[in-house]
This record gives sequence, C-alpha cells and structure tokens, in this order.
Amino acid sequence: MVLPEKVTIIEVGPRDGLQNEDHFIDTVTKKEFIQKLVFAGVQEMEITSFISPRWVPQMKDAASIVNSRPKGIHSIALVPNRKGLEKLLETDCKSIAVFVGVSNSFNKKNVNKTTRDSMEELLPIIAELKTKGFFIRACISTAFYCPYEGKVSIKDTVKLCREFAAVGVDELSVADTIGMATPVESFLLFSELKRELPSIMIAAHFHDTRKMALANIYAALQAGINRFDSSAGGIGGCPFAPGASGNVATEDVVYMFERMGIDTGIDIDKLVNAIDVVAPHLSKEIESGYYRLTKKAKDEM
Repeated sequence: MVLPEKVTIIEVGPRDGLQNEDHFIDTVTKKEFIQKLVFAGVQEMEITSFISPRWVPQMKDAASIVNSRPKGIHSIALVPNRKGLEKLLETDCKSIAVFVGVSNSFNKKNVNKTTRDSMEELLPIIAELKTKGFFIRACISTAFYCPYEGKVSIKDTVKLCREFAAVGVDELSVADTIGMATPVESFLLFSELKRELPSIMIAAHFHDTRKMALANIYAALQAGINRFDSSAGGIGGCPFAPGASGNVATEDVVYMFERMGIDTGIDIDKLVNAIDVVAPHLSKEIESGYYRLTKKAKDEM
C-alpha cells in the first residue's frame, strides 16, 4: 500500500456547510467559526458565496465575511455568475470558486441555465481573471450522479473538467453532490482525471448521504488525489439537490488520515472547539462520528 505523507483539507463549512440553513446565522458567529477553524490548523477554506440573497439568504453578509477574512490562509469566495463577481470585485479578495453542474437539469435548477450556457458565460470571465492574477477554483457538481437525471457518464465529467483546464483554472473540485458514488466509481473517475489532467490540482468533494464518503475518499486517495473538501461537523447540503445530506465531516476525515499516518496539519481537538461555536445555531444536531463520541465522553466525565 502506497500512501502519501501529507494531504490537504479544504474546509467548506462556512460556505457549503452553512448555505442550506434556513435561518440566518449571525455574522459574528460565522467569523468566530472561521477564526477557530484557522486556529485548528485549516490553511485553505471556502468562506462565503456572493450569491443573490433572494436565493440563499444565508450568504447576504458575504462582503463582511470576506473583508474580515483571516490573514495567512487561502480564503476562497464562490461566485455563481457575473453579478456575483461584480460584488466580489468590490473587495480585495483574489481567490474565487465558480461552479457548474455536469447535468443540465441540475444546472437549470441551480442557476436557471443549461450547462453549456453557464460555460459560455464563465469561460471568458475565467480567462479575463487569470490575466489579473486571480486564483480560480472550478467546482464540478453532479460529477457522478444527478438527482434528476441519474448516473452521469465519466466522459461528460472529464470533458467539462478539460474545458476548465484549457482556460487556466488552478483547481478542480469534483463533487459527488448527492452522495451516491461508490468507491469503484470514485477510483475510476479520479484515475481518469489524473491521467487526462496531470498538471492541475484536483480535489475530491464527497457528501455523506449514504455513509460512503470516507470509503470514496480512500478510493480517490488510491487514485492519486491528495486534496479533499470537507465540512466541520459534516454540516451542509445543497438547496437544489433533493435528498443530499451534509458534506463529509472534517473531523472524521482528519481522524481517518491521522490514524493512517497521513499528516493533515489539523488539530482535531481544536477542530471540535470550532464546531462548538456554530453547533448551537444549526437547525440539526451534529451527526459526525468523532464529534458525537467526543461529546459523549465529555458528558460522562
């Protein structure tokens, strides 16, 4: 068994994790959550989204979050379209994420555009931003399955990733949006992406709907992936993907890797402290294995 010495965790809790919460979580709590994550050792993070508050009210404080982002880490803000980009450009943030669904049906539900229409809008924007020194992360939704169309072909996912790579994106975040992928499917897709696009950073993004995320992460690791998205507390879900549960929990991913002798750079006890900041404000209890067991042990002391 060949394992890397180190992996990188991209924390998505403040953005992908909180976006599905119906009631607004106050900005002070979000900022403290982010600061505690940094204190735990997180070095890369999606912190917010410049999406219309009409569609995702939780993100209405995006500018405030970006303007107070921690120094010394890689903070990324998601922009869904040119309007979102215009809002981001009013700040000094130069790391952005864009997203497109491989599935047309999902993309229409998400941004009211076909996949092709989204690409025709985004590709010129990306090319322009790269000339200005921006870091661009392309998030590929429904890379395995779509809640409306079913299984998505590897060929279609790879083709979309290739288009993004051609205009110079720095990273691809490839997502099992509804948590239906199996470890075999994970290994096959990420092996193909590593063969096709060997010079670009690729992150695996798994939701834990069917409790397969850790197995899928291990399969992606075997395919050569060493960057993984996760959400502290396993919080999240997609407003436009019925049935999708939260992201894989950062603490469970860190625990697995560290037990395997793979360095994540994250202090798991401090990570639990970060989750404690936001947990009382969530609509559901934290369900991750490590967090629940830690809390149970403390309660029994």
